[in-house]
Amino acid sequence: MANASRGTHFVAIIGGATAGAEVAAQLADRGARVAVFEQNPRPFGKIEDGLPRWHVALRKKEYATISEKLARPGIEFVPNTQVGRDVDFLELVREWGFSAVVLANGAWRDRPLPIEGADDYVGKGLIYQNPFVIWFNHANEKSYDGPVFEPLDDAMVVGGGLASIDVAKVLMLWTVGEKLRERGIDEDMVEMELKGIPRTLAKHDLKFEDLGLAGCTIFYRRRVEDMPVTEIPEGATPERAEKARKARDKLLNKAMGKYCFRFVPLSAPDGLIVEGGRLVGLRFRRTRIEGRRVIPLDETFERRGSCVISSIGSIPLPMPGVPTKGELFDFADWELGRLADFPTVFAAGNIVTGKGNIVASRKHATQVSEAMAAAYLGLDDGAEGREALADAVSARAAEAAAAVAAGVVDLPALEDEAVERVLARVRERQAAVGYDSDLAAWIAKVTPADFE
Repeated sequence: MANASRGTHFVAIIGGATAGAEVAAQLADRGARVAVFEQNPRPFGKIEDGLPRWHVALRKKEYATISEKLARPGIEFVPNTQVGRDVDFLELVREWGFSAVVLANGAWRDRPLPIEGADDYVGKGLIYQNPFVIWFNHANEKSYDGPVFEPLDDAMVVGGGLASIDVAKVLMLWTVGEKLRERGIDEDMVEMELKGIPRTLAKHDLKFEDLGLAGCTIFYRRRVEDMPVTEIPEGATPERAEKARKARDKLLNKAMGKYCFRFVPLSAPDGLIVEGGRLVGLRFRRTRIEGRRVIPLDETFERRGSCVISSIGSIPLPMPGVPTKGELFDFADWELGRLADFPTVFAAGNIVTGKGNIVASRKHATQVSEAMAAAYLGLDDGAEGREALADAVSARAAEAAAAVAAGVVDLPALEDEAVERVLARVRERQAAVGYDSDLAAWIAKVTPADFE
């Protein structure tokens, strides 16, 4: 706890969602002042834009949790401010006067589809997961002004994690819903996700085959048992590891049965099929697995579809001034997200893991269990598991935040005059974006009536 003799810490946090809000709350509880810089109007991050909107209870609970944490005394919220665009990162670290800066701005950029020239067909048959799910979550809002997509039957999804199953579920629930509406049947998508497609159709004496849909297909370069829908703890015995692999197989097969998508393993994207300037399919190369390695084989095959949705992972957006190594930031200490040249900078959340899914866990945090994955995938048929999922998300964020907060408060604190100078700069930025320091009033102002 900071005290009068040591002065006060004033910490900048970049990103206001699950990880950022938890770090902010823990620092404020330790007596620090905090300024949270959020790129969006609302501080809900991947809860709003990455967690599919059928997670109604989880989304609402996390909205309330984040709002409560950021409304605590000593925390200043700075919306509509992207560090690297509106505020320079190096300036924030070196000139604003903060005791420390915490990167908690998540993983928002899609990992590129690994075929040369693929990005030439974005919007022409190639879609990336992040903008697709953002659109889906806001599709019912009249004020939404981002990219618009049309979920098509017979889509090809390239991926293999929880996020790729999210994409498959969007495609299947949307296209089935459209086919039902053609028959004069209006089914609520959230209810259909909960009950599953076969049960929903059975109410109307229908089977999936009656709809005339091909369904979407996930193509994965590894095996079913390698899908990271659950995690194998470090140091797990061979028996424990095998149990986790069998759980992955069971979860995927339950998801395929409930949502009627297909899955093709051991298939790595290897080439583009283009006709008339549009991507109409992919060439895949068969693979085999040796240990953790993916070994490409000589055999290839081609598949065509209505579109290709790439869901092979999310990575941090580049931030001028932050060193990178490959696709990720070049952290010298991955536990606390420390950068070698910036002793007052820490990081927490998915910006460290390089994962964009809300249930991705840090190395030292609670592992993603079979029960948690089942709740996330909608395979538990009830609210109890989803409530447990919400508690687990918060628990992991709290564990990661505690380690970062402990490291921050060990740094030199600021005298009162220095704190006031930092606060003046923060308030200047708040004024520039029209924020008046009332978080609840601001969220109410910038949230449309049809926000889900």
